[in-house]
Amino acid sequence: TRQHGDGSHNNNKDMRSSFSAKFSDNFALRGSFVQLLSHTNIDPNFLLQDHETTILAPEELHLPPGTALRGSSKFAANAIIHASMRARTAGSSFGGGEEEDSVGSSTIHTLNSIRTARTLRELEEEYQEYLAKTRTTFLNDAMTFAEGTIPQSMVIATVIGCVCGLVAYCYYYVLDFFLEFIWKTLPERFVMDVWPEKFRVLWIPLVSFSLSIACGLSVYYLGEPGDLAYTIKCVHEQGYKGTSHIVPMVAASLFSILAGASLGPEAPLVAICAATAGYISRKLFKQTNRNVVRKHTFMGMAGALAAFFGVPMGGSMFALEVTSRFGIEYFEHLIEAIFAGLICVTVFRSLAGLPLEQIWDITDISLEHTDPYMIVLGACIGLMGAGVSYLWAHFHWRLMDLFGGLGLLDDENKHAVPRVLLGACGVVSIGMLVPHTMFWGEWEIGTIATLSKASDLPHVWPTSGLIDFEMDTGVKCLIVGFCKLMAISFTVAGGFRGGYIFPFFSAGAAFGRALCFVFPTLSPVIATLCFAAGINVAITRTALATSLILAFLGGEQFAMPAILSASVISLFATGYLPFIKSQLARSDIDFSLYYKKNAQPKVQDSVRLADGPMSIDMNKN
Repeated sequence: TRQHGDGSHNNNKDMRSSFSAKFSDNFALRGSFVQLLSHTNIDPNFLLQDHETTILAPEELHLPPGTALRGSSKFAANAIIHASMRARTAGSSFGGGEEEDSVGSSTIHTLNSIRTARTLRELEEEYQEYLAKTRTTFLNDAMTFAEGTIPQSMVIATVIGCVCGLVAYCYYYVLDFFLEFIWKTLPERFVMDVWPEKFRVLWIPLVSFSLSIACGLSVYYLGEPGDLAYTIKCVHEQGYKGTSHIVPMVAASLFSILAGASLGPEAPLVAICAATAGYISRKLFKQTNRNVVRKHTFMGMAGALAAFFGVPMGGSMFALEVTSRFGIEYFEHLIEAIFAGLICVTVFRSLAGLPLEQIWDITDISLEHTDPYMIVLGACIGLMGAGVSYLWAHFHWRLMDLFGGLGLLDDENKHAVPRVLLGACGVVSIGMLVPHTMFWGEWEIGTIATLSKASDLPHVWPTSGLIDFEMDTGVKCLIVGFCKLMAISFTVAGGFRGGYIFPFFSAGAAFGRALCFVFPTLSPVIATLCFAAGINVAITRTALATSLILAFLGGEQFAMPAILSASVISLFATGYLPFIKSQLARSDIDFSLYYKKNAQPKVQDSVRLADGPMSIDMNKN
């Protein structure tokens, strides 16, 4: 047993009795281990080198046989004890046999290994002194600005949160301005009173095809912007994303969203803020530790999603959860990421004048409680969502094969314009027939989930489309759900850039409303939110974050158990069907909590990984 600094003893009677039973007949266990070591080829002086952990306390030099050691010989004593226990399990004995005083072979092997084993003091120096978050004291860590510590994380998180909040506001301002200008102001001034009513629907293909060409040209001339899967790949491999992708992503994503494609601004903001945060970490604060830089990259990603969703905890958790296939593996960065998310959402929402509030009113009366059966019901609906996602994934892979067969998926984006035009044909054709499928769906969900008139659709014009489509039957709800999924697939296959979180939410809301026609007593809140969770979790693998986001934006806190149940079941059901291929198990778990001075991986100064087809999450193989 080892004596602690306060004089107390951590006695382990079982270990001591086992130790005595093994050695009392053959060895007189002394504090110095000299007699014991004489039976091996270990130099007794090895344990008396300049290591505090192997120097015995003075009172331990001449102790009776069988006395448990206290001083600082715990490392060597435990090595012998564990070896003897293994020998006993294997049927070995100390004493007896041909050589009465011989030591079991496993014990000799263990004792010999002490030559190269690290002493307890060395372990303390390597780990405790360099514990990543709390090395010494808060004041000392703050004054030295020690890498990876809490004071440093708070300062850098504040800087990243403020910068990313400003970046997100600029992106939001430009997007909101042009959405209003292109889809409201221009048609009201130049189309509504000029074009015959039956030709007004042509405004949709005119605008969509024009902006789609602009998207393709931006990819061709500015370079590969990447996507969510590529951002995840960079986080795993480098710990950061190169800033050379920022301008291409801004241009391509804005043109994609303004064209009415079924992708939203969440993934572009994640990519932009991830690159920005990584740059701040490496260049402004001169960080070189890969896991520390990765933490700061997560801060940017968390800030982007927290600002966009308006859900600080859910958005921040989404950033960490989406990088893995089954839960949050970069767990040690969660608190700092949430802190950065709080800073970012405060800056962004203050500049934009937006409150953090419920944005969907699915029913006039919210749930007042959760009955236990709702949890089971949520699981069943989540399983349905997982099944729909399975079918959609295979449809999408077949569509990608079609684009690949036409030679449009080249590594250098030489066919970016033809590719985006082919994708736009599918998006526009579906959108003209079913206007509910246009755009990313954040605000369209309110119309879909409440079965409101198409005239309430917030972005597309004209809202009537080509055939005056309305969601007023269960079959039409199914049509909206399947058409939305097809629109997402054509959007991604066409090379548009954006996120598919809200698009999947809107498809799930349509399927949920279809269930309500089959089961009239089913709560629309449970049906829509649980189906949305089931589809999204199956694709993004974000069970915890998705549940928080849907419950918050729907203003339904008592629906949380059912939504969580749907999310978890969907995660289980699709566990063997990974869609985002760059979601990998982390490889640096050994360096997650402790900073090893000489072994911690460093970031590389390469700005950009080799370019290639970035939609690696969209290909089956």
